Amino acid sequence: MVEPCYNNYVSVKVDAFAGSKPEFVLKTVFGYDSFRDRQKEIVESVLSKKDTLVVMPTGGGKSICYQIPALVLDGITLVVSPLISLMQDQTESLEANGVHSVFLNSSLSQEEYSETVREIKTGKAKIIYVSPEGLATNRVREIISDSDLNVSLIAVDEAHCVSQWGHDFRPDYLEIASIRKIFSEAVMIALTATATEQVRDDIVKNLRLKNAAVFISSFNRKNIFLEVQPKKNAVDQVISCIKKHAGESGIIYCNSRKQVDELTDFLDNAGYSVLNYHAGLSDEVRAKNQELFIKDECQIIVATIAFGMGIDKPNVRFVINYDLPKSIEEYYQEIGRAGRDGLSSTALLLFSPGDVHKVRYFFENAADPQLSEWLLQGMLDFAQSRICRRKVLLKYFGEEYSTSEENKDCCCDICSRGELPLKEMTVPVQKFLSCIIRTGARFGASYVIDVLLGSRNKRIMEYGHNMISTWGIGNELSREDWFELCEVLIDKGIVRKSGEYNVLEITGLGKELLSTREKIFLPFVISEKSISKGADAIIGFPKPASKKKAVLHKAAEKPDVTDEKGILISDALKEWRRNKSRELDVPPYIVFGDRTMYDISVKKPSSRNELLNCYGIGEAKVDSFGNEILRIVKEYL
Repeated sequence: MVEPCYNNYVSVKVDAFAGSKPEFVLKTVFGYDSFRDRQKEIVESVLSKKDTLVVMPTGGGKSICYQIPALVLDGITLVVSPLISLMQDQTESLEANGVHSVFLNSSLSQEEYSETVREIKTGKAKIIYVSPEGLATNRVREIISDSDLNVSLIAVDEAHCVSQWGHDFRPDYLEIASIRKIFSEAVMIALTATATEQVRDDIVKNLRLKNAAVFISSFNRKNIFLEVQPKKNAVDQVISCIKKHAGESGIIYCNSRKQVDELTDFLDNAGYSVLNYHAGLSDEVRAKNQELFIKDECQIIVATIAFGMGIDKPNVRFVINYDLPKSIEEYYQEIGRAGRDGLSSTALLLFSPGDVHKVRYFFENAADPQLSEWLLQGMLDFAQSRICRRKVLLKYFGEEYSTSEENKDCCCDICSRGELPLKEMTVPVQKFLSCIIRTGARFGASYVIDVLLGSRNKRIMEYGHNMISTWGIGNELSREDWFELCEVLIDKGIVRKSGEYNVLEITGLGKELLSTREKIFLPFVISEKSISKGADAIIGFPKPASKKKAVLHKAAEKPDVTDEKGILISDALKEWRRNKSRELDVPPYIVFGDRTMYDISVKKPSSRNELLNCYGIGEAKVDSFGNEILRIVKEYL
């Protein structure tokens, strides 16, 4: 079963697992005792030769869904992947688990490319990674169309790129469907972390999936603590978050290159291990900075949204959005780079209403400004929410979420402060519902609120809504408070959004409340801004009660402080991993992830079989590293 090693790892024969049970491959190759979430169903769907669409959050284990079928099925698997760094990361991970895979892209020298082609044609590679652009070239198509090759599976990663409704549309993805003509018998699996219903429909249509089985996993990343802070002294807020995660990896996202460079310089001068990443840097500098971050040689990366799609670094403990993302999809992708190993992590968004105008500035060059505005409004609903942020986030993707006693303190910053008090909101609610009616129930929240605040913008004047009775009657509340009230009304089933542009409609319950004029109590705390406008005097709001101190999210699960030997083993393993990763020239997490290190430290294995019972350790890794690991554990016992 053992073959000559590639890249210093012990490898297995390319067809060693053909026809094996998926559970056997999962344990033997990847070291996991059981499938997560819906992985088993997805694997079985692919093995039954059924085209499959998988929507699974970042860190949910999407790669397992095609890698296990790739090993079980006869023939080779073709993986379409959008970035060179993503291909390199996946192949290194597979090599570490004893599976030889290759990629075809521009990073290879002519000699390396020829050697890779030879390995493909002689059947030494089980999985082949290629970009959508590369797949469209005659050179690649001639290689993979060799009559001796049997392509049994085609996997399309980051499949949302095929949809214009997606946040990262790439026209080259539209050409992938033509590959089905070459490999008509191959099964196809499309995978993405974020996809609304519209995007899912586009994926099925544009990739020509046949009677596709669709699997939508929960979008709930339970281990990520969601937090939004008003952006006041942003740099100090960033440093405060970094200090809470001292010595741990983090990513800070900014919307402009200038902001990236300024923040990087400031943190560097303050003594932090930090590098920048944006399209204004040379390819060499970007690649080097990313490599140093992945290999834990640099603690923090400050970047534009260009960073992160191509890495699988599992031990990122915090993601800070220094500026407002343009959409929920973009935000979800970015925070999804935290805690991919399942350990506790933080997502901090610094929000300023001024950032909204900066985002809208870019809409002038957008292909569909109206769509861009709709996407931005979803982001604003999240940022301005005063109800559970996880609930708002998941609702955007069509998933219901209910807080419970078990998780309410670690869900988000709002839940950690405790429940909001019920306040009588009869007058503001009546004004809001009346304004929806007076404007014909044909507009979204932003327009209705503009009318309530007496805006004289062009659309309002053209429609004559500056002449209706509800124009300008809502100045006792700030714009942010009106948006928050709207979200509370939606949450309580009094108002709903409909259509692709989130037009506001009053529900049957809302109409009943208007007609009966009964008092309305809602969970709401008025902002200081509204109090300064005299809202408390007008509608009887008391000032906000002092908030409970937020419960800080744990940085990561580690051996208990009373387990002195476990802590010593953990520290020794990290030092060993650092040296081993340098020796192999791979990121530390390719050797072992943090979760594996902690599990070894707690279980303290003394034999090969006991080591195989630790999280994330398969046969190949025991063969490669087992003796060294057992020696370290024994030394401290």
